[in-house]
Amino acid sequence: MDGPPRERKPALGYALAAAAAAMWALNGSMARFLLDDGVSAARLSELRSLGSFVILLAVLGVARPALLRVDRADVADLAFLGIAGLALVHAAYFAAIDRLEIGVALTIQYLAPVLLLLWLRFAHGRRLKPGLWGAVLLSVAGCFFVVRAYDVSGLDGLGVAAAFAAAVTFALYMVGSERAGHRHEPATTLVWAFGFASLFWAVVQPWWTFPFGHFDSADAVLQGAGVVVIGTLLPFLCIVTALTHLPAARAAVMATLEPVLAAIFAWLIHAEALAAVQIAGGCAVITAVAWVQSHRPDLEQEAAPPLAQRTSRR
Repeated sequence: MDGPPRERKPALGYALAAAAAAMWALNGSMARFLLDDGVSAARLSELRSLGSFVILLAVLGVARPALLRVDRADVADLAFLGIAGLALVHAAYFAAIDRLEIGVALTIQYLAPVLLLLWLRFAHGRRLKPGLWGAVLLSVAGCFFVVRAYDVSGLDGLGVAAAFAAAVTFALYMVGSERAGHRHEPATTLVWAFGFASLFWAVVQPWWTFPFGHFDSADAVLQGAGVVVIGTLLPFLCIVTALTHLPAARAAVMATLEPVLAAIFAWLIHAEALAAVQIAGGCAVITAVAWVQSHRPDLEQEAAPPLAQRTSRR
């Protein structure tokens, strides 16, 4: 339920968003070991959601049970956030990379900050700083070169549609989390969102068909735990907390650090060489991030419009 306004600390928000991007990037390198062993990306998403939900539920149930309670009027919004903002963004992205080069799919998905600015400008008439538009476009362009999205022979229409769906659902997740931060603690938002995401995956691909045989070694179990904790639970806690200090569009720009850091981790962990164009793209993203951090957010113009007030019921 609504409480007193939280003190906003943009510097803390930027640090948390950058930490989330770093852990998501590291998650790619950790998940690759399981993917190479035959665990599908969709099954990994199912594992990420349920594992994070169970850990949060257990911790809050013991330490802060009051944080598990929400008003009935908020359940539908949290369900939408969990399904559209967590489960569907992964489902759409996986459908995209099934038909497109990963670089193309990533670039389209990271149009989310542009979509957020367009939504604020044309749906709500916000007057946004020209520099913010420039930073967002620069970060998208940088991602394009980091993931080498130009290296593609053809485009599949359904794949492009799925990638745009991933961009839209990512934007929905950012806005939904920002709005939820006005009413709930980050842990409350996430335990409910992960719960609904887990329910979605349980319907789409039941748990009794899960490939448990791929987790029959200590290494595989540790890798799965790393994907759940380091690649999912902690970064999502960071980004949801960041959104209590930052507007969604600025946090989304910070999230574009993910492909840059993923390329660096792939170089360090998997010995994948970085081309000059990738390094240049990474510099562009870092420049955009530096601009965003050096200019104080205009909360009146950049913050997501609140949902209509509703009567609270238990």
